[in-house]
This record gives sequence, structure tokens and C-alpha cells, in this order.
Amino acid sequence: MGRTLPRYLHPGAWWVWALGMAAAASRTTNPLLLGLILAVTAFVVAARKPDAPWSRSFSVFLKLGLVVIAIRLVFQVALGSPVGEHVLFSLPVVPLPEWMASLRLGGDITAESIIFAACDGLRLAVLLACVGAANSLASPARLLKSMPAALYEVGVAVVVAMTFAPQLVTDLGRVRQARRLRGRTNKGLRGAGGAALPVLEGALDRAVTLASAMDSRGYGRSGQLPVRVRRLTVLLVLGGLLGVCIGLFGLLSADTSVFAGAPLLVLGLLAAFTGLWLGGRRSIRTRYRADPWELPEWLVSLCGLFAAAGVITAGIINPASVTISVVPLMWPALPVAALVGILLGALPAVLAPPLPAAAAVRRQPGSRAGAPVTRLAVDA
Repeated sequence: MGRTLPRYLHPGAWWVWALGMAAAASRTTNPLLLGLILAVTAFVVAARKPDAPWSRSFSVFLKLGLVVIAIRLVFQVALGSPVGEHVLFSLPVVPLPEWMASLRLGGDITAESIIFAACDGLRLAVLLACVGAANSLASPARLLKSMPAALYEVGVAVVVAMTFAPQLVTDLGRVRQARRLRGRTNKGLRGAGGAALPVLEGALDRAVTLASAMDSRGYGRSGQLPVRVRRLTVLLVLGGLLGVCIGLFGLLSADTSVFAGAPLLVLGLLAAFTGLWLGGRRSIRTRYRADPWELPEWLVSLCGLFAAAGVITAGIINPASVTISVVPLMWPALPVAALVGILLGALPAVLAPPLPAAAAVRRQPGSRAGAPVTRLAVDA
């Protein structure tokens, strides 16, 4: 087999892989499995992250995950009911009225309740990390180009919303560095106020420029379709999305059978895709140099699905292996099926094509042998 040429992987493949890893994380509270999913996700991001401004959001999502864990622990200490017998410390009990009898403020804080809250918060933090991995690996602009024609307008809004936060972080760092070079403070309310105005001005300038560019490119213009076709399209899309939501709930919920949600998920996907195909007929937009979907895209997508299938299979074989046991407090197990599936999720670091920026650079005509070469800048 020939060597794979350097290119960027289809952004949809990265999102399918990331959603598969997120589905695996949503099915377990086992800290060993959650830690392994987080490690695999970080490994793939470190190996395949392109050198682009939008690819630096993974660390932001990791920090957000730490905040989520801290908030979950605070709520458990303040409002959670005591679980287990190993008391760590006690807080003063605050009396509440009768209509708030189901809540508790203060009291004994046990090790079991803290561990359970930490694992529950870790699950949400890993979900955020998977979304951050998809944002770091998939270009928002290329993802928008790959959207179905019927979802183009919605895709534009989503892409703008997804890129707004990383751009603000970049602008804030640039403004803070400029203030330091000018000898101005960056601490306290004065420093925050001095940095907020330039950041807001830059965001408004980008919004005006984006609106002008969208208007000049004919954004929002569409073809004509019969009323009957438009109504059928809306019915298929809404019914399909409803079926997909119910099917995913059945697949990802640990309290329901996997076989109860699979038929609804398949029927919902078929209806939604049919509606999107019909709705795409009203779009008059064309694509230039569309991203290919070849063997690497299939392999990367399957790796994410294998991770989800491994955790789901482990939960079917032994439900206790994918949950944390706090009463009695026990060391979590490491099911083989989930372990193999999650480790397969690390293969995209090898299976994805090499990045163009990391490829060997062609020698310029007339350059001397052994002379240093410069990497070619490739737009992501």
C-alpha cells in the first residue's frame, strides 16, 4: 500500500470519533475508565492537533472541566445527603422550612459522598474534554463547508458561536500582553476594565466584517420549493430528530435496555436524512473542493464507535463494572471490553493522514544541498 499523502482529515470524522468517546464517558462513572478516556483523548489531540488558532481550545475545556468538578463537590458538601459511614467532617446544620424538607444544609460529610460527587463531576468534565477535542481537531470553517445544504444557515450560527470564545481568549491575551509592554497593570478591576474595551471593540469589528462578507456572498438566498415539499421536509426533520433523541436516550441511559433505543435511533436517522435531502433542494449554494471521505475517515469514525460499543457491552455484561461502588466503598473494576474499546479510540493518532504542515518540505530550486529548509505555511 502506498504512503498516505499529507492532508487534513474530514472534520465530520473527528466529530464522530469525539462523540463516540463522549458516549463512552456518558455510560460510566468508573474513574478508571473516565481517566483512560481522558488520557486517550488528550493523546490524540496532542498527536493530531494542527497549528491553528482554533486548535488551542482543548486546554480551555480541560480547565472548564475542573471548574465543573469543583462546583459538583461544593453542591455535594452544601446540599447533598450523607452516604456511607466514613465521616470526614461535620458542618453546622441549618434548619429549613417544611416545604424544603427534601434538602439539607450542613451535617456530616462522608468520604463516600465526596467520592461519588467527584466521579459524577469527572464524567461531565470528560464529556467537555471530548467536545474540546473535536473543536481542536476539526476546523470550524471546513466543518461548515461539509454541512448539509439544508443546515447551512444553522451551521453558520453554530460555527460563529463555537469560534467566538477562542477568539475572545486570543484577543484577551493579546491585549494583556500589549498592556504589559506599556507598563500598565493587568490585575484587579482596573486591569480588567482596561482590557475589556479593546476586546469588545475587536468583537464588534469582526461582527460587522462578517455580516458584510455574508451579505456579499448571497447568504440566505434560496430556491423555490412547492408548499407540500416544504411541509413534508419539516415533518420528516422534526420527527427524525425526535426519534434520534429518544433513541439516544435509550442507548445512553443506564436504566434502559440498549435494544429499546436502537430501532428508534435508526428510524429517526433515516427520516432526518430524508428530510435534509429534500430540504437541500432549496439551497443554491455550491461547494468548491469538497473534503473527501475515504478510508482514513471511516477508520477514525469506527474507532470512536468502538469505544462507545466497548463501554456499552461491558455495562450489559456486568453493570457494576462501569459504575463506582461507594456503599460499600470498593476499588473500581476494569472491564476488558471497555478497556479494549477505549484503547481502540487512540488509534486515530496513527490512522489519520499526516498533517500538511508536518510533511517534508520540497527543496526550493537553486538551494544548496544540506542548506536549512523552511516549512511551508498551509492554511487549515
